[in-house]
Amino acid sequence: MSISGIICGLGNPGRQYVLTRHNAGFMVIDRLMESAEKIPGEQVRLKKETLDHLLWEWTTRFPSGKWLLVKPMSFMNRSGAGLAKVYQQSMIHSSQLLVIHDEVDLPLGRLRIKSGGGLAGHKGLASIAQHLGTRDFVRLRFGVGRPESGIDLSRYVLDKFMPHEKELRDEVLARAVLTVRAFCHGGADNAREELSRFPSLLK
Repeated sequence: MSISGIICGLGNPGRQYVLTRHNAGFMVIDRLMESAEKIPGEQVRLKKETLDHLLWEWTTRFPSGKWLLVKPMSFMNRSGAGLAKVYQQSMIHSSQLLVIHDEVDLPLGRLRIKSGGGLAGHKGLASIAQHLGTRDFVRLRFGVGRPESGIDLSRYVLDKFMPHEKELRDEVLARAVLTVRAFCHGGADNAREELSRFPSLLK
């Protein structure tokens, strides 16, 4: 069976970065795989483990069939290297690639689907665009908010979510998984429609 598309979550490898804001993409991939384990007919298997990426094959319950799940392992600002290898071998169109990343320009509790366009200074997205030679891939933007005045942004995104943020974070992770599934079922427009069912995520 051919591959229907790629879901890539961005983050940094290493235990010190687990559950940090910059690893929102990794967290969504983890939650997606956990959900697949509970659904009859779905299966996730580790397909490849290299120095620059982890790759799983996800057999869905959708007619769309099999999807590849990717976590780049080369740190955020070099995310494109590992993803490009998977993308080029898959022979898919860029509209079938969904990249999940943290977004400081959205507050925690917000999700957005974006197709192509600017990179908003996100180094992971910039690396992907450089290695793929295109910006015309779909993004799921996971809001993490900006720090208070005087707090360095690069340090902020590498910090873990605050205790009072965890309940909202987990709610958004659950909605993000539904959004990814909607994307797999019907593309970017279907993912946007899924998000529209939860107006609080779009305000």
